[in-house]
Amino acid sequence: MMHVDRPGLFSVLQDRGRYGSQRLGVPVNGAMDEWSHRLANILVGNPESYATLECTLAGPSVTFDRDTLIAMAGAPMTVTVDGIAIPHERAVLVKRDAKVIAGKCPAGARAYLAVRGGFATEPVLGSRSTFVRGGFGGFEGRALRKGDRLPVHEADVGYAGLRALLLRSGMPFVNGPAWRAHSPAAPGGVLRFLRGPQWDAFTDEAHERFTAQVYRADSRSDRMGYRLQGPALELRRPLELVSEPVNFGTVQVPPDGQPIVLMADRQGAGGYPKIAYVISADLPALAQTLPGDSVGFGEVALDEAEHAWLDFERRLAALRAMVLEELQEVPEPFLHATPLGQTT
Repeated sequence: MMHVDRPGLFSVLQDRGRYGSQRLGVPVNGAMDEWSHRLANILVGNPESYATLECTLAGPSVTFDRDTLIAMAGAPMTVTVDGIAIPHERAVLVKRDAKVIAGKCPAGARAYLAVRGGFATEPVLGSRSTFVRGGFGGFEGRALRKGDRLPVHEADVGYAGLRALLLRSGMPFVNGPAWRAHSPAAPGGVLRFLRGPQWDAFTDEAHERFTAQVYRADSRSDRMGYRLQGPALELRRPLELVSEPVNFGTVQVPPDGQPIVLMADRQGAGGYPKIAYVISADLPALAQTLPGDSVGFGEVALDEAEHAWLDFERRLAALRAMVLEELQEVPEPFLHATPLGQTT
């Protein structure tokens, strides 16, 4: 069990998303930064589909009722265990009842806490992701509150010798092996995109502005969509559209000409013109954008987008292979896990 002493600013359980129910009007949800979510799970030996705790801007203070292997990935929040800082993006065995405190993000927006064995909340429509607007999934369909008690699957501590080292050291935690896992960030801070179905409906000036100018994330940005402020994108002529499917990374342009990039909690369909799609490999970088941060766009061909995603997957697969080789045994929930890439 994980006990919440302080909930953080906005801490919600998320996995890789709730697929298969969009036709019913149910959003996919899931982690905003897929790379960091999957990385945290890999570090503790979980399937990448297991839920992690997505912590936005400021993290929680928690304790565990047994020795627990944890890892924090994503934005470099300062995390301490009984007042001692632990390394970022590295598995750490935390002693029972030791106080784990996640602070504020000095950079980036979101960090992801994984626990070995995974959180044991009840899946809804095949996923443990939290849909706050709908009030379901995750833990009671909401962000954490003080006094919450989140169930965690029982599991071994993972890496050989860590428990003995914890006992001998007398410390509140001990570190697992160090791994290098550098995120494939968007080149030069520019988000790569593919042209959307209504690209040609926008003026040549709009195309130039979109690819040459800088936009800033608006304070109204959230998990549903990132509103951007900058040069207005104008249509050649008024355009009425029948609503059509949208995806994570779809760039819609409402009548005011200010683009909106749809994010993890997006709706299933939209009727605004779609000028572009941010490629999947660059969405984690976008997910770490804060209000006021600059955002630029650069067009790429489909084959470059595909190669970027293959590189994304290769990096994670290589790390996963190294970690699993070091683990002394597989946690019980792992034995019954769904295949990688599917939701729990």
